[in-house]
Amino acid sequence: MNKIEVRELTKIFGKHPKQGIKLLKDGHSKDEILKKTKMTVGVNRVSFDVKEGEVFVIMGLSGSGKSTLVRLINRLIEPSYGSILIDGEDLSKMDMKALLDTRRKKLSMVFQNFGLFPHKTIIENTGFGLEVQGVEKTKVKDQSLKALEMVGLKGYEDQYPKQLSGGMQQRVGLARALANDPDILLMDEAFSALDPLIRKDMQDELLDLQQKMKKTILFITHDLDEALKIGDRIALMKDGVIVQIGTPEEIMINPSNAYVEKFVEDVDRSKVFTAAHVMLRPETIQIEKHGPRVALQKMKQAGISSVYVTKNTHELYGIVTAEAAAQAVENGIGKLEEIIEKEVPRVTLDTTLHDLFPVIYDSPIPIAVTEGDVLKGIIVRGAVLAALAGNEVNLNE
Repeated sequence: MNKIEVRELTKIFGKHPKQGIKLLKDGHSKDEILKKTKMTVGVNRVSFDVKEGEVFVIMGLSGSGKSTLVRLINRLIEPSYGSILIDGEDLSKMDMKALLDTRRKKLSMVFQNFGLFPHKTIIENTGFGLEVQGVEKTKVKDQSLKALEMVGLKGYEDQYPKQLSGGMQQRVGLARALANDPDILLMDEAFSALDPLIRKDMQDELLDLQQKMKKTILFITHDLDEALKIGDRIALMKDGVIVQIGTPEEIMINPSNAYVEKFVEDVDRSKVFTAAHVMLRPETIQIEKHGPRVALQKMKQAGISSVYVTKNTHELYGIVTAEAAAQAVENGIGKLEEIIEKEVPRVTLDTTLHDLFPVIYDSPIPIAVTEGDVLKGIIVRGAVLAALAGNEVNLNE
């Protein structure tokens, strides 16, 4: 279900925006319109949807139009053309009363510069938006305390912004946005002013919170690594136009043009690709019906030195090595239970290659990829190296 629907959204800065829109429709470029009319195309006929509960990242370099776009979406800047639908209602056609009501009930914004009042305590800053709405004081306090606890600032409510670090101040900004319990969070370069380590912590914090909150988040950034880390999908902008929309993997693997390809060429693939991208289909035997001889035969046929053992429900049980199976056959051992190694290295589908390195480095056997207790695939070193070199690995190979 789409929470936000943006259609042909356009912003032209200048005295005669309708003339600029006509020129855009006639195929004129941003530079041509500037030269001809002295008007600037900020956002050029942008269309996209954001699903409910999705983290949708809009990214681009300075001047790409990303911050203008997010301000158009809540009408801090008035659109020149196009529509913005929230739950099917068009914000671009609302009068100011209806717009303010929608902002209060459904939208909250987190800015880059925190925007905290230095003379107000942390809890007063957090509850400011509710206070402006005329919410009863006890409710303001309760919701503010709850929001501060969510962002890890319980106990700091009576301090002032100057007593907190930059990262903690940004948490207050996030808490203020959450206090109203909005459907949609608009985050404009929210972590850009933070030191790299604090920024990483805030990214992790946001992802943890999103697991619990399931908000619809529109996140603006110029940092591709940040976009790839937190975005369910990414819209990459250039000169006011969206040049590609896709998942982090789609943008990395299938860039739509030379600009996107250039943009992603220096990205650390190990932080983008996950176990799900590099795992191979496992050779398995079942604990309920197979023995050492079948295990050994399976390994000989596949040219491998170990085989994973599952239950008939596909749950991971353990692993048998060729050496153990051969010894068992020689000694007349007929049951797998006597030779199975139950402690095996395992990771989840969403484990990044970066986090896989220490596991695979220390493991003499393939890594098991599990979803719950179900074996989904295995990872070998060659598959990881292939992915880092830019070669796609297919589960069905």
